[in-house]
Amino acid sequence: MEACKSVEREVDKLLTKYFSLREHGQRSLEELINSIQSIKRELEEAPTDHHLSAAQVLTLNQCLRRIRDGVSSVSSEHKDLHGSVSKIGKTIDRNFVSDFSAVLTDGACEGEANRQLLNEVICEHFLRQGMLDIAEALNQDAGLNLSHERKEPFLELHRVLEALKNKDLIPALKWAEDHREQLGEQNSSLEFKLHQLQFINLIRQGHSHQKEALLYARNFAPFASDHQRELQRLMGSLLYLRQGIEHSPYAHFLQPIYWQEICDVFTKDACRLMGLSVQSPLTVCIQAGCRALPPLLSIRQVMKERLVPGVWSNKDELPVEIDLGHEYHFHSIFACPILRQQSTENNPPMRLVCGHVISKEALNKLSNMNKVKCPYCPVEQVPSDAKQIIF
Repeated sequence: MEACKSVEREVDKLLTKYFSLREHGQRSLEELINSIQSIKRELEEAPTDHHLSAAQVLTLNQCLRRIRDGVSSVSSEHKDLHGSVSKIGKTIDRNFVSDFSAVLTDGACEGEANRQLLNEVICEHFLRQGMLDIAEALNQDAGLNLSHERKEPFLELHRVLEALKNKDLIPALKWAEDHREQLGEQNSSLEFKLHQLQFINLIRQGHSHQKEALLYARNFAPFASDHQRELQRLMGSLLYLRQGIEHSPYAHFLQPIYWQEICDVFTKDACRLMGLSVQSPLTVCIQAGCRALPPLLSIRQVMKERLVPGVWSNKDELPVEIDLGHEYHFHSIFACPILRQQSTENNPPMRLVCGHVISKEALNKLSNMNKVKCPYCPVEQVPSDAKQIIF
């Protein structure tokens, strides 16, 4: 955060200087233009056979000198401004570390299998964002050979979302009807909200579409028991068709927030049906990394200055606790009550026969002659009887 503030201060200085020089340059140019126009008028008003007097020649020379001085001053100020811009780059280089190797897990991105997985994650991210051309180019260049069956759900998601952004409900309604059973199992309100928006589109068009709106209201029959209050308000809006729904107590139906909401609801329900997270995993990882990197780099620098770089030797574990917030909590985290370490793939939580849970490393350290005594109760047991827990 301090690094960002340092760069921000330099940017503020540059902007202040820029606006000051711009105002000064504009004033100088206006003065020169006025002076030249004044001399031009005097020359135009003089007779054609008039010869310049010594005073007029002196005035012209002074004007030319002011122009040269003005151009030289603007050039000098521009050079000074360029130096300030360069200073911002140096400030960024000084305050931000570009080498993150100190906090990387060795071999994380090495090997053909890891590179293949990374390329697949990036390609899936482009598919989720609707960047189909980029995703297909990466698919071919990296030799991913993603099947059409794997890409089709993303293509369909993108097509429906694009239609919703253009206020076209037909593709979304067709998709909701095709997946009605799965949506019902999730207690989703997507199909009702889609029909609600279509009904609002009809009543928006006024009294001339009253019959069409009434006929369309039959689509609400399957949702009558779960959305009684919403249906009452929708039917009440029919009383104001003649005067216009926008001039009635139901004008809030026309707010654009309903279209924003339907895009979010569709994305959430569609991703859930496909077994995907609402947010792109790549986006979540980058955002979490941006929050975690500064304290990790800071603690690494402190270790280097104090000549204790070996303290943080296992990069599967963090040297300091980093709280990313509740929005980044996706699964349970187990911390061994004995060693005070979070569980990892190599050090998973183990359930003892008595029901207490400790880490695998703690279990190995407590084992004595093929016997282990629970640290919380007097039960003795064989270490091999402990079962790994998967959250």
